Amino acid sequence: QVQLVESGGGLVQTGGSLRLSCASSGRTLSSFTMGWFRQAPGKEREFVGAITWSGGRTYYADYVKGRFTISRDNAKNTVFLQMNSLNAEDTAVYYCAARSSFAIATMMRGSDYDYWGQGTQVTVSS
Repeated sequence: QVQLVESGGGLVQTGGSLRLSCASSGRTLSSFTMGWFRQAPGKEREFVGAITWSGGRTYYADYVKGRFTISRDNAKNTVFLQMNSLNAEDTAVYYCAARSSFAIATMMRGSDYDYWGQGTQVTVSS
């Protein structure tokens, strides 16, 4: 029903910046919440941030707040993750995901998201 494709990952030096994109196709609704997650080798998948399609409200995990910015382009059905001041702890596979509703209590739960992209690798060199 909904397809998500991430792009923009790569290798960057500590302190550098990277912009990830998530293109969506298929059924998308104004009620959808778009989330970003990441998973480092040997670690659990963790919440990065989210944005609502209808109002463009953004939410961030504490460990990225102030460094990462989520935005959207409704005309292109694309969500962006601008990452600044990157460090080694940001190295991970980054995924975008979509859920058909918003609830602040479960916003960071990956299991509540219905659709996932294939992921894009971000590597920050020390």
